[in-house]
Order: sequence, then structure tokens, then C-alpha cells
Amino acid sequence: MKYVIMFTSEPAQLADVPAERLEAIYGEVYTWFDKYGPSFADGGAELQPVTTATTVKAGRDGGEPVVVDGPFSEAKEVVGGFSILDVEDLDAAIAIARTWPYLVLPGISVEVRPIVDHSGDM
Repeated sequence: MKYVIMFTSEPAQLADVPAERLEAIYGEVYTWFDKYGPSFADGGAELQPVTTATTVKAGRDGGEPVVVDGPFSEAKEVVGGFSILDVEDLDAAIAIARTWPYLVLPGISVEVRPIVDHSGDM
């Protein structure tokens, strides 16, 4: 099943993070995409309703990431990018999202949402 994962952040919360730390984590992103490359599908797609969203948020004070229902996006959050996963189920998509390198920083989250499958419509 395909899922879109949207990478969001709250820029105000990242303002105090040293540039060297941001750069180091950015380097881990390449490794992350290499590791999960086989799980990524090409192209964009229509999304299921927002009520189907699940969000993985950074844990408090560097703790374990937290999984919650719904997007709970606030106006101060911005989507910095997205990718499309083709994995067995939601649990597999969440497992990958939980390893997003930037989740060690405050204000970072990864929204996971299933994609509408129109393959049986014709």
C-alpha cells in the first residue's frame, strides 16, 4: 500500500539549533534515503481524507518519537517536503517515519497518510 510521508517543522523552534548540528543531521538524511530506497515509489498521488492521517512527533527533550492520530498541524508548522512509500501496511510506514533523522530536533514531525487507490476504478 502506498503512503505519503510529509516532513514538517516549526522554524521558530529550530532557530536556536546550531548550524553545525543541522548540517550533521542533513548528512544523515542521505543515509536514511539510501537505507529505505527500496520502499520509495515514484510520482505524486491524491491523498485520503485528513481524518486518516497519523503523525509521528519528536519526543520531549530528545525522548522517543510519539505516534498520534490526525495531522494536528498548526499554522506555525510548515511542510518541507514529502515522499511516497510503497510498503505492506501503515505499521511499516510508521516504522520508517520514526527513523527520520530530524526527529531528534524540537518542532519536527512526519505525517503519514494513505494514498487513494484508483487502480480498480476502470
